Amino acid sequence: NPYGGLVSHLRASWLSGKTRPMEYRVAQLEALGRFLDDKKEEILEATELDMGKPSFEAFFSEILLCKNELNVTLNNLSQWMKDEHVDKNLVMQLDSAFIRKDPYGVVLIIAPWNYPIHLFLVPLIGAIAAGNCAIIKPSEISKNTERLIAETLSCYLDNDCFAVVTGGVPETTRLLENKFDYIFFTGSPPVGRIVMTAAAKHLTPVTLELGGKNPCYVSDTCDVTNVARRVAWGRFFNAGQTCIAPDYLLCTIEMQEKLMPALRQAIAEFFGPNPRESPDFGRIVNDKHFRRLRALLGSGRVALGGQTDEAERYIAPTVLADVQPSDPAMQEEIFGPILPIVVIANMDEAIDFINARPRPLALYAFSCDSKIVNQVLERTSSGGFCGNDTLMHLTLTSLPFGGIGNSGLGKYHGKFTFDTFSHHRGCLHRNMGLETLNNPRYPPYTQQKLGLLTTTFEVKRRGTCTLL
Repeated sequence: NPYGGLVSHLRASWLSGKTRPMEYRVAQLEALGRFLDDKKEEILEATELDMGKPSFEAFFSEILLCKNELNVTLNNLSQWMKDEHVDKNLVMQLDSAFIRKDPYGVVLIIAPWNYPIHLFLVPLIGAIAAGNCAIIKPSEISKNTERLIAETLSCYLDNDCFAVVTGGVPETTRLLENKFDYIFFTGSPPVGRIVMTAAAKHLTPVTLELGGKNPCYVSDTCDVTNVARRVAWGRFFNAGQTCIAPDYLLCTIEMQEKLMPALRQAIAEFFGPNPRESPDFGRIVNDKHFRRLRALLGSGRVALGGQTDEAERYIAPTVLADVQPSDPAMQEEIFGPILPIVVIANMDEAIDFINARPRPLALYAFSCDSKIVNQVLERTSSGGFCGNDTLMHLTLTSLPFGGIGNSGLGKYHGKFTFDTFSHHRGCLHRNMGLETLNNPRYPPYTQQKLGLLTTTFEVKRRGTCTLL
């Protein structure tokens, strides 16, 4: 295997204990901070070349949010690393019972192309913080960013413990044949199944950050202008190439009619009369994805936008009205600047529509009535939820981010990333003396011993008090 030697080299480094001291982890994390600072302009340039990403969006998503993750980790690492002491029974009051946060070992991080810096760096921050060695596999689709990572990251990190592997499907397939101690994958559900199958051969645990069709319910009681602005921003940010973007709207026919002029106004306000000329609207990452998206424009009717230019890989911010559940745009995650609207009769029908489909990575609900937002939250299931906005739950390092069911497995961000890359090792350290305390558990067994054992080990339910 072409990567066997690399994996073995990293495993030897990990076994040497090099990555375990907090000082080492902090030094490597601070080096990532220097990478972001030193390479800021190159990151903005590479993402602009790869998908026309506006520098504002690139700075916010690829640099600022990563720096936040890094600083939260550096600010809290010493606390996160501490043993977590737990409750004990009567027999073990003089002993030590605790949870040790151990690194897994050598981990593999496979990143996608849509946020090519953010989606490799945030998992890597947690992997380093937890004391692991890591191999990073950036996406070959965002080729300029891949080249930047491959050529420069090794100048900042310890090359005995961290490595970048480049290439496409054949290289990734060979890489996955190796035994890793943890695999973190971000991508599509079909590829996620391939990764999980490869991991199963070695019984390797995985985190799968996948995608799906994120529903957005808009109730009849809402501020239409604010809904349009927040939905348009979430849908058309990064030209719609965001795994948590609202994938389709669910609303009544009356709300659809109200939303159209509001969405038209929001799009014009954001991107001007011709979004193609706007410096704030991106492009589709490659020709294959452009053609796939263009084919979806036949769903329903084009109410807003719809213009395309294959030479530029440009697709205008587009809203499709009266889309049917059987239309092509409703059969796959869109991952582009197209927003279908599916008409439903009421909230109950919207909830039934959502629950009849695979559980999404994100779910959105808009209403001026908080009871309606809470109803959608309580009666559905999704990786994450955001009421009266889009995407913003992603920006909080205090919230876990991850999917459920078809949209993924596991969670990260902030302390959740550290926990994901840590084995929580249950530990009990007993006193060598006081052997008489252990006598009730030893043969020969008697009823008296059983009584003593029950008294010292039994957990009783707390009393409940009902106020009449």
